[in-house]
Amino acid sequence: MGFLPCSLLCQAKKKPLDSSDQTQSRHLSSNSSSSFISLSSRSLSLSSRSFSSQPSLPSIPSLSISSSQVEHLSNTFHHCLATLTGHSSYIFCLSIAEKHLYYGSSNGEILVCDINFSKQDNCLKENTVCQSGSAIKSIVIMGDKLFSSHQDHKIRVWKIDNETPNRNYKCIATLPTINDRCMKLFWTRNYVQVRRHKKCTWVHHVDTVSALALSKDGSLLYSASWDRTFKIWRSSDFKCLESVWNAHDDAINSIVVSNNGDVYTGSADKKIKIWTKQEEGGSNKHTLMTALEKHKSAVNALALSRDGCVLYSGACDRSIIVWEKLQVLGALRGHKKSILCLAVVSNDLLCSGSADKTVRIWKRGFGKFCYSCLAVFEGHRGPVKCLNATLDTQKYDDNDSCSGNSYIIYSGSLDCDVKVWKLWVPS
Repeated sequence: MGFLPCSLLCQAKKKPLDSSDQTQSRHLSSNSSSSFISLSSRSLSLSSRSFSSQPSLPSIPSLSISSSQVEHLSNTFHHCLATLTGHSSYIFCLSIAEKHLYYGSSNGEILVCDINFSKQDNCLKENTVCQSGSAIKSIVIMGDKLFSSHQDHKIRVWKIDNETPNRNYKCIATLPTINDRCMKLFWTRNYVQVRRHKKCTWVHHVDTVSALALSKDGSLLYSASWDRTFKIWRSSDFKCLESVWNAHDDAINSIVVSNNGDVYTGSADKKIKIWTKQEEGGSNKHTLMTALEKHKSAVNALALSRDGCVLYSGACDRSIIVWEKLQVLGALRGHKKSILCLAVVSNDLLCSGSADKTVRIWKRGFGKFCYSCLAVFEGHRGPVKCLNATLDTQKYDDNDSCSGNSYIIYSGSLDCDVKVWKLWVPS
C-alpha cells in the first residue's frame, strides 16, 4: 500500500479498471443459501441496476443557482492532497473517529490511517487492524468500539487499540450474540419465515447487512439488510431489542437516524420510509410514519442535514432529491450515472459520489430552492462508493489565511484507492 501526494487536481490514471461486470457484481449481490428464494434472483438484477444510468426525474424541477452566488462560486478552491493506493480490493465504506480514518474493503479487512498529516509528509501510516473474511459494507464507531457490517449477514464489534502498533483489534462480539440466540431458541413465537421450509429467530439477519447507524447518544445501533428488515441493538451489551420485518418490498440499502430518533430507510423498491417509535400502550416499537415515493429507481443513499431539517436521497436515476418537512424541494442534477453515496459536511454543504467516477460538492444558497455545484472532483478510475468529510483545522496553503472555511473530504472507490481532497469555500 502506498501514498501518492497530489499538488493539483487529480487526473485519472491510464490504467483501466477491471471489467464493469466485476464492478457491478459487488454492489447488491445476495447470498441465496440463506435468503428468500425470490430475493436471491432479485439481488442479481439489482447488482447491475445500481450502477446503470437510468432516466432522471422530469417531474421534479432542478434546484438552480441564484445570481448572487455566481461570483462567490468562482472563488471556491479544491485539490487532491493525497491518494492511498496499493489496495487489492474495493473500498466499500469510510468512517472517521478523532484523528483516524477507517475504511473497510471487499476482502474483509479494515484499515486505519492517521489523518493528522501535513503537506510536507512523505507518507501516511496505514495499518490493517481487522480481518474477518467477509466483505465489509459499513462501519460506525462509538468510543473505543468499532461496529462493522458484513456480507455474511453478521455484525462484528471490535475493541479499538491504536496505542499498540501493528496489532489487530480484538473482535469482542458477533451479532446476534450467543446469549441472544440461545434466549430466542426455544420459543416458537421467536421464529420467522425466511424462505420456503426454513425459519430462523428474528434476531438474525438472513442476507447482507448493508448499512449501520448510531443514535445521537450512541446507546442504540441500527442495522439495515438486503433481507428487507432493519434491527435495533443496544450498544452496551449488544442485545437485539427490535426487528422490523418486511420493512420494504426489496433490499434496504441505506439507513439514517435523526436526532429525535426517527429512522429513515432507503430501498431498492424505490421507496424511502420514515419510522417513528410509538411509546403509547407500552409497546415501544417502531411503526411506519410515511413513505416517500418520488424516485423511479433503487434508492442507494440517504443523508440528513446536521439539524435534521433536510433529507437528501440518491438513486439510480442520477438525481439527488432534496426533501424538507417530507415535501420535495427539487432535485440536484449533474452526475451522469447512479448516485452511490452521500455525505453531509455542514448544514449547507453536501457531497455526492457516483458510478460516473466523480465526487460533486453541493452548496445550499440563501433561499431554500437555491443550490449550486461548487466543485467536481475527478481522478478516481472506478465508481465512488463511499464518502466522509471533516472541517479542516490545518493550514496547507495561502488560501487558508483568507476568510472562509476549509474542509477535508475522503472518497473510497471500486478502483481500490482512497483519495483525500481539500475544499476551500469563501465566507
